[in-house]
Amino acid sequence: MFWNVAAVKTPATRGATVLRLLRAGLSSHYPPEAQEGKMNVVTKRHGTIMTIGINRPEARNAVNSETASQLVKSFTAFDKDASLTAAVLYGVGGNFCAGYDLKELAHNAGSIKLEQDVTKGPGPMGPSRMQFSKPVIAAVSGYAVAGGLELSLLADLRVVEQSAVFGVFCRRFGVPLIDGGTVRLPKLIGLSRALDLILTGRPISAQEAYEFGIANRVVQDGQALHHAIELAKEISSFPQRCMNLDRASAYYSTFEAHSFIEAMQYETENSIQAVMEESVPGARRFKSGEGRSVKF
Repeated sequence: MFWNVAAVKTPATRGATVLRLLRAGLSSHYPPEAQEGKMNVVTKRHGTIMTIGINRPEARNAVNSETASQLVKSFTAFDKDASLTAAVLYGVGGNFCAGYDLKELAHNAGSIKLEQDVTKGPGPMGPSRMQFSKPVIAAVSGYAVAGGLELSLLADLRVVEQSAVFGVFCRRFGVPLIDGGTVRLPKLIGLSRALDLILTGRPISAQEAYEFGIANRVVQDGQALHHAIELAKEISSFPQRCMNLDRASAYYSTFEAHSFIEAMQYETENSIQAVMEESVPGARRFKSGEGRSVKF
């Protein structure tokens, strides 16, 4: 796990909507995790999968300094635990995340502890500068805006509910994207579409997010967390070393490699490690008849 973002191996709505977003009360969807205590982040194991839930539904899961710290601790524990194969990030109470808690910022301008050297500490939203050795999936419901959009981009994949809304809503309040949004978003969806969102601050629906390439799956409302866990289990069923080496190579070629040759060289040197460990045993399973009718 590292902090360097640059080395990562991710109808018009007015300001009143954002204020309602920050001030509104609890959603009608309120999973049991939210009642287990006052932790701003709740975690749970599902076999080899860890779910990490932002638990501030009264603030549409806006992240304050304490929540950011708890998110870092949760993701650090996930990445260090060799028995875990994937994590799912979600928001308790029907919304993914409304960004940084502007109420906290208004009351205390020093609440954002911004380490300017991205190699030395977390971002304002917490884990936004981190990179992981295994997959992270975001289960997005309701609003994923401003810093919440940036947190969703931290994930490898995003499972999005039909009524979800993405957007750089912080544009209206003079809050910059300082949690990787200007880095990951253009790489993910291309500069032209990224600038459409970054410059206008407009909301986009789950369908448009899917067409842009932000959303990988669109599911019925209330089903994102379930589908994300199932997706995490699916990818965890594959030989893990090979898959994670391929994952690392894809990130390297996207964010770090300076040339096609450099990316190809990394892929070759990186992938060869898995040949004896997983490829040869896999070839023997194939020879015995396993997986021949495209059955996984």
